[in-house]
Amino acid sequence: MLRDIERVLLTGEQISERIKSIAEELKKEYEHKNPLILCILKGSFIFAADLVRELDFPCTVEFICASSYGKSTVSGDLIIKNDIDFKVAGRHVIIAEDILDTGRTLKHIMDIISAEKPASLKLCTLLDKPERREQEIKADIIGFEIPNEFVVGYGLDYAEKYRNLRFVGVLKKDVYSG
Repeated sequence: MLRDIERVLLTGEQISERIKSIAEELKKEYEHKNPLILCILKGSFIFAADLVRELDFPCTVEFICASSYGKSTVSGDLIIKNDIDFKVAGRHVIIAEDILDTGRTLKHIMDIISAEKPASLKLCTLLDKPERREQEIKADIIGFEIPNEFVVGYGLDYAEKYRNLRFVGVLKKDVYSG
């Protein structure tokens, strides 16, 4: 796997430090609100797990599985693989996402959650790639803004591979374009 990585964009240590600071930021607003942390599967499971472990106040964790990539690098039709079968109305909801890219998936999910009348809704993304944005959507909390390169690791994949890398790296172009 490592031979497929052009370069490391963010080390595990950089990511860990940023997640700690995000947790401190969330504590200021949510310490006494028992927020619902909504993890968007599959890519954000590592980010969400590490973030939740840094929170030292009560919270609930739920999951939704959504995808618009399949085995491609091009965003396609959005597929939500499971219904939202948990209470959102009146709850403080924090969406934990791995990457804000085109914004299509997150816009759709945020519209669904908003329709359920949460007390508040905040988008927290580890990575933001604003150059690719197609939908008008902004994250409330951003871990790192990154350039328009194909990244993997720390939960992000290409064809279901590379999620287990402890860093975020740029995938060599010949791996996904050949």
